[in-house]
Amino acid sequence: MSVAAVSVVTDPNGTSSDEYLVTFTDASNNKSVTPRSFNEFIHFGKLLNKEVPSAKLELPVRGAKAIFQKLNKKFYKYRLDTLDRLMKHVVASKQIMQHESVSKFLYGPKGSGNGRLPSSTSEYSFSSETQIIGDISLGVTESKLTPTDFTYIMQIGKGSFGRVYLATMNGQSNKYYAIKTLEKKKILQKNETDHINCERRVLIDNLKHPFLVSLKYSFQTVDKLYFVLDYVNGGELFFHLQRDRTFPESRAKFYSAEIGSAIGYMHERQLIYRDLKPENILLNSDGHVKLTDFGLCKDNMKAGTTTDTFCGTPEYLAPEVLKKQPYTRSIDWWCLGAVTYEMVYGLPPFYSRAVDEMYRGILYKPLKLPTSVSSEMRDFLQQVLQKNPKERLGHGESDWEEIKCHKFFRDISWEKLLAKKIPPPFIPNLNGPTDGKYIEASFRNSPIPNSVNQAAAGTLGPDNPFDGFTFENQFSPLSFSLRESRQANFENFSEVF
Repeated sequence: MSVAAVSVVTDPNGTSSDEYLVTFTDASNNKSVTPRSFNEFIHFGKLLNKEVPSAKLELPVRGAKAIFQKLNKKFYKYRLDTLDRLMKHVVASKQIMQHESVSKFLYGPKGSGNGRLPSSTSEYSFSSETQIIGDISLGVTESKLTPTDFTYIMQIGKGSFGRVYLATMNGQSNKYYAIKTLEKKKILQKNETDHINCERRVLIDNLKHPFLVSLKYSFQTVDKLYFVLDYVNGGELFFHLQRDRTFPESRAKFYSAEIGSAIGYMHERQLIYRDLKPENILLNSDGHVKLTDFGLCKDNMKAGTTTDTFCGTPEYLAPEVLKKQPYTRSIDWWCLGAVTYEMVYGLPPFYSRAVDEMYRGILYKPLKLPTSVSSEMRDFLQQVLQKNPKERLGHGESDWEEIKCHKFFRDISWEKLLAKKIPPPFIPNLNGPTDGKYIEASFRNSPIPNSVNQAAAGTLGPDNPFDGFTFENQFSPLSFSLRESRQANFENFSEVF
């Protein structure tokens, strides 16, 4: 293949400085613009150096300074230049260009035959989506549901890849579901197919635990994925923390016990959660918690198994994650400590408006534990918020057993907790399932687009990155910025100390 030009620029629509656009123009003046993450460049370069030893490609580096990325424009300019040189080296070599992975990298997940983008487009949409996105058959039994099988009542949430709606199934008006819609185009652009499929597997497993949102059905159209989930309408824990500022210790302990039980169950299933935060903890109408949003989960995480993906939410990142060191399931116990801390003190530990300052606190500053809570709770927080993961409560093989045996939980009957026989300290005041008082007004007042309950024109083909998605639960009658509203608590935080 003869090459006219290639360039790499920072993605103006990306959510972080680690996202880029690769613009490639071949000898026939066909142009493609492909979004790629920094990690994809690393993987691509390593693969080529392995498969084509003579390539000797210069790989970009992360650098320790990347932790404080917003302060280091020179470093990111250097890294961008390195990525650009890498791609120019690739396209200048006839031997390298013959490698199959090059076509996949330049044109999208299905290689040069699919996913080529028109040069004039302002949205990076695939030119032939029906060739890229095919049928999905995911699980125990194939569901033939379509968007038109549901009546959509109101929007109740929003995520990176789509929105969440309250809905009923036609003919079953007394049963309510949360339907999470995901745009395939965005998932493919961000290379998040594996995470979505992992989320689906986690949701299916969650059928067996009372404090985890579970999947009822999943299906797809040409352009969207649909998760039909438990409907939980008592609001995010974050909503209640913003309203109440702090919780009494007894209430925080109750939530912490239910959350810990859910995390412990996930660990038993060899799953690491990695994104525990008040926004992902929902209150049911009966006052019990339900964890949701499993997009950052990783499976096959046995005791002692490590991984090193840098992901999570800034306020709750464990020190070893920030250091980009291999980490274990114990980062979930750090997150439990951070959330419990926030429930009684009003903000996460080490919180700062400046992300770099907060990161320095997580890495180096001692933990402050005001005496407004019991010594048992302070001891628990001290042990789960240990900066050294090997000294952290719950780091060993016994995992959750270590956590629940701490004296902070000594008055909890775990059998009663799992059976929901411990009265919740707070019951949401709801006037029926459609009461949206605990849902952000910006969501519930948003109009429902017609595209939600319409199947896009086209057919689902055989080459499908979401193959295995469709699911029906036969036992039944789907990021990196400080949330602005949390900063309101910061004004009064100093009063606690």
